[in-house]
Amino acid sequence: MSHSAVVSQAGAVSVSIGNERSLRRSVFKNNSISFNSKTWSSSLALNQKTTNVRDAKRYTNTTICMSVQQTSSSKVTVSPIELEDPKDPPLNLYKPKESYTAKIVSVERVVGPKAPGETCHIVIDHDGNLPYWEGQSYGVIPPGENPKKPGAPHNVRLYSIASTRYGDSFDGKTASLCVRRAVYYDPETGKEDPSKNGVCSNFLCDSKPGDKIQITGPSGKVMLLPEKDPNATHIMIATGTGVAPYRGYLRRMFMENVPNKTFGGLAWLFLGVANTDSLLYDEEFTKYLKDHPENFRYDKALSREEKNKKGGKMYVQDKIEEYSDEIFKLLDNGAHIYFCGLKGMMPGIQDTLKRVAEERGESWDLKLSQLRKNKQWHVEVY
Repeated sequence: MSHSAVVSQAGAVSVSIGNERSLRRSVFKNNSISFNSKTWSSSLALNQKTTNVRDAKRYTNTTICMSVQQTSSSKVTVSPIELEDPKDPPLNLYKPKESYTAKIVSVERVVGPKAPGETCHIVIDHDGNLPYWEGQSYGVIPPGENPKKPGAPHNVRLYSIASTRYGDSFDGKTASLCVRRAVYYDPETGKEDPSKNGVCSNFLCDSKPGDKIQITGPSGKVMLLPEKDPNATHIMIATGTGVAPYRGYLRRMFMENVPNKTFGGLAWLFLGVANTDSLLYDEEFTKYLKDHPENFRYDKALSREEKNKKGGKMYVQDKIEEYSDEIFKLLDNGAHIYFCGLKGMMPGIQDTLKRVAEERGESWDLKLSQLRKNKQWHVEVY
């Protein structure tokens, strides 16, 4: 998921990085890495070096790979378990002026032929040098010059990470992004104007295995998965590539065998997309539904294929309204609720929640204030 400031181009939030070109540096100085007064041993960078060719083969077909991993209901062993040790999340280990040079492992289209636009699942090899937690983001600096600042690199674009801290290969060496290619069409001619296409999303979607990529981060705390209570309820609401952080949450809950981490609560995903071909990671989520019916719920809103109760298009807020009584009761009992996707999704959702609250004789403003105070309300929109 990209944190976009311009919806029409599905670009990403720009962060000024000055005129210095990005430099590669090793975060593992003296065989250790320190952040927030916590030390991460360099053992996080696995000793076994795998070549990019080998990694590329591993991800030759990401969709099949992700599906095959779930043919068994037994959980997958992950390593290195030292990734569980720090008490605080890693933050800004690499900054724009001193970014990390990672490599592309694979780029795979993950939507069907009838989906409007192209969305890709991109696996990046950071060799264990850029640890992150579920719900955080990486910054990507696309190659080339910033057209607004000749001689300077492009601004950083932020993307929510779509994998757990162990990555899709479960070895702590990769991270995955879910990126929609930003294509601009001239409203008058209806033709594509490449000069206005999203620079970073097109760079990522066009990348090939072995290509280098400049990464910053990780960043973000608002979407971190609270894990103190293993029996908590997590209500996750997404539009499109906003599903990225939830994929990480759900793999951690239901796919990975992490010592002393057994999820016994409820994870409830609401995903809004245009049509069936636009569904992201649907096989993965459907498998969880089959294997963990007591702990996972999955509701989809397909705006171009379904109608809401008023006869209009079915958007994610309509699904929320459909289950509003249950959602409000869960929130009253301490459930966490997350929103991730285009910022345009929030007004409709807020209006729906306000209307439902009033129908229940409650003040939505007061309720929202309480949810924020209790740290139950998590929003990351772009």
